[in-house]
Amino acid sequence: MDSVIRSVAIVTLGCKTNQFESAAMLEQLTDNGYSQVDFEAGADLVIVNTCTVTAATDSQSRNLIRRAQRLNPAARIVVTGCYAQINPAELQKLPGVSLIIGNEEKKELLWLLTQAQQNDRNEITTLVTDIRAVQRCSPPDLHTFAQRSRAFVQIQNGCDAFCSYCIIPYARGASRSVPIEQVVAQIERLEMSGYREIVLTGIHIGGYGQDLDKGISLLTLLRAIEDCEFTGRVRLGSIEPTELPLELRNYLAQASWLCSHLHIPLQTGDDDILRRMNRHYDTAFFADLLADLHQRNSAMAIGLDVICGFPGETEEHFSRTYRLLEQLPFSHLHVFPFSRRPGTPAATMPDQVAPAIIKERAARLRSLGEKKLRQFSRRFIGAELLMLVEGGVSKGQRKGLSENYLTLLIDQHQAQAGELCLVRATDLVAGGLKVEPVN
Repeated sequence: MDSVIRSVAIVTLGCKTNQFESAAMLEQLTDNGYSQVDFEAGADLVIVNTCTVTAATDSQSRNLIRRAQRLNPAARIVVTGCYAQINPAELQKLPGVSLIIGNEEKKELLWLLTQAQQNDRNEITTLVTDIRAVQRCSPPDLHTFAQRSRAFVQIQNGCDAFCSYCIIPYARGASRSVPIEQVVAQIERLEMSGYREIVLTGIHIGGYGQDLDKGISLLTLLRAIEDCEFTGRVRLGSIEPTELPLELRNYLAQASWLCSHLHIPLQTGDDDILRRMNRHYDTAFFADLLADLHQRNSAMAIGLDVICGFPGETEEHFSRTYRLLEQLPFSHLHVFPFSRRPGTPAATMPDQVAPAIIKERAARLRSLGEKKLRQFSRRFIGAELLMLVEGGVSKGQRKGLSENYLTLLIDQHQAQAGELCLVRATDLVAGGLKVEPVN
């Protein structure tokens, strides 16, 4: 590496796993003389950490690469992430790209970058290994999580589900878990850096431990975290409905150090469409699961994912989804309009739904989701909540998150970034719940 300090910008698309890996790459670079700048500043080095869940995210990644080259024609552009893993040849055609690496190669970024810099300026270095052959999950150690008040810890990577609309098993490989002692050490290290909330992330965290010693599960990991030195709070990432057994639900209901918040993909409220999606549950199972979770803890935030416009979805199918969502006790709804992803069975299924119909259905679902969030939020006016304060100030207020994933707004003089403080909700406004400190 040269002794001259260079500027670097990292732009991240997609999931929390990508965000964790971007933070790890940034730490590699800043520890070796790079200074982070905003993407719009036109950095000397630009890293685009891509997502490939839909054709639309592929397009977004390509646009970011072109924009990086326009902002600084002399910039070296590194492309990584799931799009790079799936289709590196397509990315080689874009101007300004000097290095393309797969998901497994991210941890070797610094060394690969040094090698690429020795090549001719117009030569593209590509290194993407067969990720389905990777058998271990070895995320890099992190000490900081730049510009965030909460930190992500990767506990698992990969997926074996092969839902018919999803390319991720090919982009992330087989499901594989980080050993318990490594997860615990990472959490304790981040607490020493001042982080008061840890989010456990992965592609399929409910499958944690299945590739490790017999008897290890997500519940085993949570018990180990409870017994460690960490004194903050822990939030779970997305977890599949079939991976919340009774023993785990019992534990979640009584563990006060775990945030009362679950994110559970539903995907559709119609059993025929669930089968076409290759999802291994039905709507009755899902409704019973949410009823049980709500009965155990009615203050728990439950976020759902729903795909609308899946091939073959008629107005009747959609109506079943809408009616089911009206009845379910959830707080947050993430709506994904179906987008054909080449390489998946759903991309070539008959009865593709017209884009205009998908757009209209998505709007109806988002409206329902906003209504549900308002109803859930109003319940906490007058209640005490534990707020993690985020950085930044807007209109004299700081934002933060409650343990049950509500956006909270506090006067900038009443709390500091990174603080975990007890507050009382006073009003529901456009941006979230207004709160004041509890003395």
